[in-house]
Amino acid sequence: MILHPSIIALLTGSILTSGMLLYAAVFAVQILRHWDLSSGSELQLQLERKTYLISTLMTYALGFQLIALFLFIYTANSLCSQLIGAMCAVGSLKANQWGYPAVVLQAVSFLVAGVWLVVNGADNRGYDYPLVRKKYLLLLIVAPLVMAQTIVEALYFLSLKVNIITSCCGTLFGANVTDQSGNLLSLPRVPLQIAFWGIFAVTFAAGLAFCLRGRLGWLYAAGSALFLPVAIASLISFVSPYVYELPTHHCPFCLLQPEYRYIGYLFYLTIFTGGVAGLGTGVLLPFRRIPSLAELLPSYLRRLAVLGLACYTVFTVSAVVEIAFSHLRI
Repeated sequence: MILHPSIIALLTGSILTSGMLLYAAVFAVQILRHWDLSSGSELQLQLERKTYLISTLMTYALGFQLIALFLFIYTANSLCSQLIGAMCAVGSLKANQWGYPAVVLQAVSFLVAGVWLVVNGADNRGYDYPLVRKKYLLLLIVAPLVMAQTIVEALYFLSLKVNIITSCCGTLFGANVTDQSGNLLSLPRVPLQIAFWGIFAVTFAAGLAFCLRGRLGWLYAAGSALFLPVAIASLISFVSPYVYELPTHHCPFCLLQPEYRYIGYLFYLTIFTGGVAGLGTGVLLPFRRIPSLAELLPSYLRRLAVLGLACYTVFTVSAVVEIAFSHLRI
């Protein structure tokens, strides 16, 4: 293991988060088995009081989970100077078999944790805890996922050794890559661009209609969920070369380096935040007719949709600006 402040912070935070989630999962089982708002029993009163504590704990724990994705990537980038052959996070993650599973689990945990926070925010607006069973059922999905991510992350950091020779991003995201890491590069450029612009246009139009008239919410949510992977694929396949001004360089992590103005953090933050807002909108749409949420939820959903549209628009405009002002012409 390499002793690094970010590694210690990540592992400590992840272990504490997993511990809180395990405690909350036990409480979630009690909620699913015994929750009955019409009952005045002592058990029901205890559950109602305890749900405030659990919701607060989960807000902080899953809030850390959102930050942890970017802290993990930052840490992987900073470790490249200590590993032979590494030039960015690609080499650091390739240093052992746990690196890429860890970053994938971090990304999935970000999305699921974000959706739980969105559902919890909606539930807190109702006077009768209208989504309490739903959010604790979702918590039983979040908890094992985050705990698995913590285990894989710990295995990755504990297996790191400074004397390992790893690969640079040129061998994994170069022009002649033939293994699985080059799958995104092999996607046809023109069809991918058409998909990118088409899905963005549909998502933006549906989101605008939903914000203004409350219609096409399902189309916006579906388009937002689809735009997330397409945006990542497009960023790697045809946007990043314009940032690097090198047609053979497609690395998704060099974008986070200071020589490229840390533009990658803006790209990934807007993609994942927009994804959470869109997915959260889709999850909450079926509950608009619950009496205690009928007046409050539409405005909450509109704010989510505005956030999602703003994030995806910022990403798209930033990508266009990078392409337009690049000296590279393909």
